[in-house]
Amino acid sequence: MNIEAIAKEKVDAWFTEWQGLEGKIHIAHDTRNGEAKGLMEAAIVLFDRLVEEGGDEILPINGVERIAFIKAKPGQYACYRQLGELFKETKKRAARLRLQATKTNSNG
Repeated sequence: MNIEAIAKEKVDAWFTEWQGLEGKIHIAHDTRNGEAKGLMEAAIVLFDRLVEEGGDEILPINGVERIAFIKAKPGQYACYRQLGELFKETKKRAARLRLQATKTNSNG
């Protein structure tokens, strides 16, 4: 795990980028304008970069299976919702790992 990569500021920046994409994806699904798949593919790349930089430890439970499901059909609304949950859970997990690392460093 790369503790610097999961620093609060860095994770917040990833999440802010996701929120920008999330709004556009939501509108794309509501209007059915055909843009959802491309936006989702960009969001998947963002998530993959987050995991690559932070390390596999930040993946939530069943994260590998869930992202595979999302990648299989990125244009589906269910995949959009699932990716949103993955981002939320990853943010929480990164915070938990930061806290554990801080406790370990202060005890050691």
